[in-house]
Amino acid sequence: MLNFSRQNFYPIKKKIKSNNLKNIIKDNIIDQRVNLSFEICDISSMDTYRDNSILFLDKFIDIKQYDSKNIILITNNKKIFDNKMIKNIIFVKDLNNSYNDIINYIFSHDDSLDYLDKFDLINNSYISKDAKVHKTSKIFSNCVIGKGVEIGKNCIIKNNVVIKNALIKDNVVISDNSSIGTTGFGFDFKKRGSLYLNPQIGIVIIDQNVHIGSSCTIDRGKIDLTYIGKNSMIDNIVHIAHNVKIGKNACIAAQTGIAGSVIIGDDVTIGGQSGLAGHIKIGNNVVIAGRSGVTKNISDNSIVAGFPAIDIKEWKKRIIREKKNGHY
Repeated sequence: MLNFSRQNFYPIKKKIKSNNLKNIIKDNIIDQRVNLSFEICDISSMDTYRDNSILFLDKFIDIKQYDSKNIILITNNKKIFDNKMIKNIIFVKDLNNSYNDIINYIFSHDDSLDYLDKFDLINNSYISKDAKVHKTSKIFSNCVIGKGVEIGKNCIIKNNVVIKNALIKDNVVISDNSSIGTTGFGFDFKKRGSLYLNPQIGIVIIDQNVHIGSSCTIDRGKIDLTYIGKNSMIDNIVHIAHNVKIGKNACIAAQTGIAGSVIIGDDVTIGGQSGLAGHIKIGNNVVIAGRSGVTKNISDNSIVAGFPAIDIKEWKKRIIREKKNGHY
């Protein structure tokens, strides 16, 4: 997992210790065991455990993975709470509300009114005073480069691009009107609307030698990151949702939409106007034909087409059968 310093992007606005979290979510607590007091500095995920942090958890995992770190668990799962080996844990009615209340209390982020960024106007673009742009990179007109952003060597950022909550490696081209590091689509189905958004406090990492077309949107991770691998080519009007991981040498054609938490391997080609459902895995060397709808995992070296996407040979046979039966 590529690492980053969260506080470069999301400053801590209020410090709190683990044994005082109950004061933020007191109306939501069912029970608790908090035997260790430490200052909360970060948030953990099931992929990355961080010292002095909170882990929001609804599914049971092996406690041995994180018991060496100062982590307090917050869960809505009674089975997890009943594991007496877990020394620091709060059992809540609603995990989603607890996450929102705690993150909004601790961190400043750009979906909250108290978020602050200060900019310099340089060559007709606004560059945060807390951003780093290498002197060999070029920023065109009307761009906004936000707090904590780092842009490496020999990058080209074209007109009207917004980059925030992101690390951009060397030799990256981002074309006109694209937005990188935008807010992921995280919310509670039972409580919709802007007041109940799940704060997204991860980032985007775009690795070396990536080309991103015009009018693309790449959402930042919820807690960790969204990642675009080396040498990848992304066409115009492509949406990549939060927590997506794309391997090296990807080629993604226009108007493709990739839902949240999709994992894509190396050397994958995706045809235009395709859609990938969330939380699936695409193997290495996969080809997805244009206008496909991918709803399940795809193994290495597959070629798929259609909706739902299946092996392309079977898809062609199906088309021929349907034509014979007068469906076309």
